[in-house]
Amino acid sequence: MTTGSKIENQTLVGWSLRVRGTVQGVGFRPTVYKLATSLGIVGRVFNDGEGVLIEAWSTGSTLETFKMEISQNAPPLAKIDSIEHVLIDRAEIPLNFTISETESRSANTQIAADAATCPACLDDIFSPFSRRFRYPFTNCTHCGPRLSIIESIPYDRASTTMAKFTMCPQCQAEYDDPADRRFHAQPNACYVCGPRAWLERSDERVVCLESMTQLDWVDAATTLIQRDEIVAIKGIGGFHLACDATSEQAVSKLRSRKNRYHKPFALMARDLDVVAQYCLLGDAEKKLLQSSEAPIVVLNRKETSPATKQVAQGVAPGQNTLGFMLPYTPLHHLLMKRLNTPIVLTSGNLSQEPQCIANEDAKERLSNVADYFLIHDRDIANRLDDSVIRVVSNRPQYLRRARGATPAPLDLPRGFERAPDVLALGGELKNTFCLLKNSKAIISQHIGDLEDARTFGDYTHNLDLYLKGFQHKTNHIAVDLHPEYLSSKFGRSLAAEKSIELTEVQHHHAHVAACLAENGWSLDSGPVLGVALDGLGFGSDGSFWGGEFLLADYTSFERLGTFKPVALLGGSKAMLEPWRNTYSHILAEMGWPSYLMNYEELELTQFLLSKPLATFDSMLNSKVMSPLASSCGRLFDAVAAAVGICRESASYEGQAAIELESIVDKQALLSETEQLAYPFAIPRLGGKGIPYIEPLAVWQAILGDLYLKASPSVISARFHRGLAKAIVHMINKLCTKDDEIWLNTIVLTGGVFQNRILSELVETSLKFSGYNVLTHHQVPANDGGISLGQALITAAQTLNDKKERQHVSWHTWANS
Repeated sequence: MTTGSKIENQTLVGWSLRVRGTVQGVGFRPTVYKLATSLGIVGRVFNDGEGVLIEAWSTGSTLETFKMEISQNAPPLAKIDSIEHVLIDRAEIPLNFTISETESRSANTQIAADAATCPACLDDIFSPFSRRFRYPFTNCTHCGPRLSIIESIPYDRASTTMAKFTMCPQCQAEYDDPADRRFHAQPNACYVCGPRAWLERSDERVVCLESMTQLDWVDAATTLIQRDEIVAIKGIGGFHLACDATSEQAVSKLRSRKNRYHKPFALMARDLDVVAQYCLLGDAEKKLLQSSEAPIVVLNRKETSPATKQVAQGVAPGQNTLGFMLPYTPLHHLLMKRLNTPIVLTSGNLSQEPQCIANEDAKERLSNVADYFLIHDRDIANRLDDSVIRVVSNRPQYLRRARGATPAPLDLPRGFERAPDVLALGGELKNTFCLLKNSKAIISQHIGDLEDARTFGDYTHNLDLYLKGFQHKTNHIAVDLHPEYLSSKFGRSLAAEKSIELTEVQHHHAHVAACLAENGWSLDSGPVLGVALDGLGFGSDGSFWGGEFLLADYTSFERLGTFKPVALLGGSKAMLEPWRNTYSHILAEMGWPSYLMNYEELELTQFLLSKPLATFDSMLNSKVMSPLASSCGRLFDAVAAAVGICRESASYEGQAAIELESIVDKQALLSETEQLAYPFAIPRLGGKGIPYIEPLAVWQAILGDLYLKASPSVISARFHRGLAKAIVHMINKLCTKDDEIWLNTIVLTGGVFQNRILSELVETSLKFSGYNVLTHHQVPANDGGISLGQALITAAQTLNDKKERQHVSWHTWANS
């Protein structure tokens, strides 16, 4: 595509402008083309492995204006990191401005995330006069699939799963027309030339469209959902399972077939008005729901009017929140058009397995779950779960970072400009991996729990795709210190095979480093106190940690405080059966004879007596399958089971703690006197070791309240307040000397801090006392963020290898 110059040749100056950032697949070249032609500039623009390169000739002042206009008028999905220019010394000057073919070199560019349907495309699919009326794969340069269809970069149609669809003359004309918003939109398509959707029965019998709709297959799926059928729907990054969220029968059927008995289901609603009937919506939540990322947003429930059709109890059992998202593809918008109530839209898999992405695989694996399949023939190159966000302290906080957010890179803090190419392989649960390249961190989408063989296969597939797509020249591999994590074993094997340097990173140190990185904490800014609270991580002393207070920077850490180590009865079984943690805490705090003497009448006691306690006592005495763990997460499990929540079993990680948070009595939390908050002590391990949070008095108070028949919701409120006070007390103990704060910055990290009540209580108290508090907002506080921390620690240690690496020391800093 060309245009003539308005400038006389003798006035022309040539610039080569290098634009780096997320500038491919977002309509960047068409935008540059339009700006250049409007200013009378001649030259060309093209994609390459570095991003976008512009060669432009005009007057110097016009080129300065051009550069400024590019920065100020970038397309909605673009993110410009830098624009640099150098003079072009060339005798031949073009007569016009063109968009040239991609020139591939090394891949140092970025891939755009999938984006929700833009308003203009919505107008197209709902306008009867549009040639894309009700076309479920409508998109343009401002929206639609990106990462989900990319097979390699630079990003062009031939490098995506759209390559097999040849554009019809009309679509090609749009693609070639600089005045059209589909100018160089790589997934451009229509009814004539693009992907198509259709409906199949799981029993393979013939589907009669006329019995369900007078429109099309997508509208037929709407009718099926209204009839309490379960429909497997192929989305942008994988299959979902859908049913009527207000039908107890449909929701119960889905839970039983999917083998997912308690974990909440995600919901989709047609618009904000529908969401507002069921949940409280603040400005931050509305903005998130309507963003191009279109994540699942966890919202607080509200009292609904009698006229509102209620969400089925089985959607989110034991929860006072619901996870809502709005339609983010044309197919979803068409599906939801006639629905005035929410639908369940949960991942298309059996519990613990990865989401299906291929048609035949879905029909095989979901044939006993779904009644019907709404499928299409656009292949999914990369599996993408939905992102999940919750607003905490008026700021978004990721619980899961995936579709719409990845693989958008994070800029590395100051001091990491010369960081080597690091591959960090993450943990075992909620896995992600991370690549460091060109002073940026590229974090993968949420992969899941690697214990499942299919998920591990998905992990290695995605890893191969990222390494090849970004042409990552791995200089260092980082893994978790745990000897049995599959990601760590894989990393050790890969490092040995490729003769690549390996770094083993302590789990909680990685949590702290991840939070520092996303908050822009520079390499030379000194240490912080990292409070890392989670379920479990392998400690540097060979024991299990989970409630840690670490003096840390990027290169090293010192453990200053902890939670009381308590035995995990049966090892990993303690995570699945919360009552084991209750019994273990009772034994650790007061012993069974003393407990029986004082609390024999409790219902909890009768439950515990029904268990083979002698076997567990023998395990403890012989120290078999009963390792000690300073786990804050298991303390939550123990308290939850004591009050009757998830006592017998938990069907997903963190269930007991999540449900304990959900029952908190807000009046007791906000109005009771400080004296009613459960009291923790802070003695020292062995009398001379590091200080630890001791819950003996807490258990005496909880059991006393149970004896007095206090409600579980009041007990939960008093526990949350007491624990928050204890954490703040420990921080003050470690960070002050002679009543002066010597260490001012506190990092709150780990999965436990996804508890909104605890997080806000601790953060508010610390800020009131004058501390600088860093929390997570760009990556999850849970194990989905530790790959970032692993990468930064490895890079920092490598950068400091030429210097004398100094171990961070409490004694040095406290007395400086």
